[in-house]
Amino acid sequence: MKKQIKGSLCLLLGTTIWGFAFIAQSVGMDKIGPFTFQAVRCTLAVLFLIPCSFLMEMKACDARQSAEKWKNPVLWKVGLICGCALFVATSLQQVGLVYTDAGKAGFLTAMYIVWVPVLGMFLGQKPPFTIVFSVVMAVAGLYLLSCMGVTQINKGDLLLTGCALAFAVQITCIDRFAGELDGLRLNCVQALVVTVLSIPFVLFTETVDWANVLACWKPLCFAGILSMGVAYTLQVVGQRSLEPTTASLIMSLESVFAVLGGWWLLGETMTLWETIGCVLVFAAVILSQLPASLFRKRA
Repeated sequence: MKKQIKGSLCLLLGTTIWGFAFIAQSVGMDKIGPFTFQAVRCTLAVLFLIPCSFLMEMKACDARQSAEKWKNPVLWKVGLICGCALFVATSLQQVGLVYTDAGKAGFLTAMYIVWVPVLGMFLGQKPPFTIVFSVVMAVAGLYLLSCMGVTQINKGDLLLTGCALAFAVQITCIDRFAGELDGLRLNCVQALVVTVLSIPFVLFTETVDWANVLACWKPLCFAGILSMGVAYTLQVVGQRSLEPTTASLIMSLESVFAVLGGWWLLGETMTLWETIGCVLVFAAVILSQLPASLFRKRA
């Protein structure tokens, strides 16, 4: 139970950062292209995570032992798999944000809570009925939160739908392959993979203006160091003690925090439907944490 609580708290903190990162991503792309933003963001994450891996082990082992851990071939294989899935997901999300608003993007991205149990069933996992009910409740809440009254579907919406599927693949890959790998190093490797894969798209589809890049240093640092560096490390650590569908439900709270961040930082107001949507998503996450045996006993 202690491991589950720790895992839930790690994911909750990471999800809070992701929610506010939607604002940083939208603001940052006012001046630079989506792949430029992504490449710089992930580069900052790598530069932040490498020294952190050594600093966190200064007492436990010397620098040579810490460096040896980077030579683990399993770390690089899993990092490559998860990094490729993450590159597809973040690229579709970043480009999709160009064509649609952040609130709607938050809803469509969080739809990975539907895809994760679907992928799990293909892999032989049968989710308990409480999880299925939680997913239905969360989808209803996310719709009220971000899409109430929206009637038009555009190119960005289709890209973000693909983004949700890619995030579901990345969550499933971490659940199946990460094991006891060091979460910080694994996140660093997958961030490096995203950086390398983003560079060709920057060179062939965008023009880099370094003055504009420097002007976006605040959203880039938030999205790179906190979102990509800290939050994705918390995801790897948190998922170890949680079932993937439960983890995805907690991470779906990013839409709630995106709306709250807009209200707090940008002065946006919440409608009655958005408030009800927030309550439903929170309720779905709480329900997903309750053991199914509790409901069987009551029945």
